[in-house]
Amino acid sequence: IARGARPYIREAVERSLRALETDYIDLYMYHRHDTITPIEETLAALTELVQEGKVLHIGCANFSGVRIEEADGLARAGGLSRFVTVQNEWSLLERRIEEKVVPACERCEVGIIPYFPLARGLLTGKYRRGEPSPGGRIADTSTIEDETWDRVEALEALASEWGVSMLELAIGGLAAEPQVVTVITGARTPEQVVANVAAGVWEPSAGELAALRAV
Repeated sequence: IARGARPYIREAVERSLRALETDYIDLYMYHRHDTITPIEETLAALTELVQEGKVLHIGCANFSGVRIEEADGLARAGGLSRFVTVQNEWSLLERRIEEKVVPACERCEVGIIPYFPLARGLLTGKYRRGEPSPGGRIADTSTIEDETWDRVEALEALASEWGVSMLELAIGGLAAEPQVVTVITGARTPEQVVANVAAGVWEPSAGELAALRAV
């Protein structure tokens, strides 16, 4: 069954409710459009769950700007539940989302939940140009292009100038973007969870945010 189809969605939600041992899910996200199911069917199925109280809000993930606006228009016209968030990749290095997705979210009043905010580890400060990989997601740093290293080093220079860590720069800088409602960060240890949360406390000034965008 296609993942956007009504039977799949209803079964998936029931499985999640049982696994979480709860009566409702605060935010249920349609992870990726299956390219088969009409978005109207998916929205209708999710709307049923909202009306039944099993889901409070719905979101989507890995949607293009065009698809976000299409889904929002259909939901408004048909009286269906609207996607209130979109979860897409976004970091100070991976910024393609800024071209079309962010403007679409602004127009449709959709919040953004970035994933991979640390660019798979490149923005943690532990990787260096010309040095062997210390481990983690990036096994071979020699495959990273010079242009990417240039940007990493420019961001490191800003972090040093402002007296913040690369973690604070990467997470706090992203969280300061107007459409961002929260930032998803990965962690393998309790200490990393604490560090990630603390990093989100730093808030850049308007000038600092402009400097980050310019890199």
